[in-house]
Amino acid sequence: MEMSVLISAAHAQTGSGAAGFMSGEGLVGMLPIILMFALLYFLMIRPQMKRAKELKAMTDALQKGDEVVTAAGIVGRITKVGDIYMSLEIAPGTEIQVQKTAVQTLLPKGSIKAMS
Repeated sequence: MEMSVLISAAHAQTGSGAAGFMSGEGLVGMLPIILMFALLYFLMIRPQMKRAKELKAMTDALQKGDEVVTAAGIVGRITKVGDIYMSLEIAPGTEIQVQKTAVQTLLPKGSIKAMS
């Protein structure tokens, strides 16, 4: 008789745990994790995706004559634009080839003359 009481008590405990999770007690425990993920998304992931989208749009819109700054800090004027590479005039008569993805900032027209 004693053995059947222990088995039924253990069975009742596991049954109530599953019912408690389905009733919402388990979801309350997971709520902080869900809130932290939402906070992480809105503070870190979403702004990074927005910045990457803006950078891609700027890179796709580059054209001959634009003045740019590369990721290495090189300032120059675009002389040729290809699919992946472009020519950048960094001094009169001096051109270098750089990847389009290396462009970090698009400068206003006349910025290079103002720096001299």
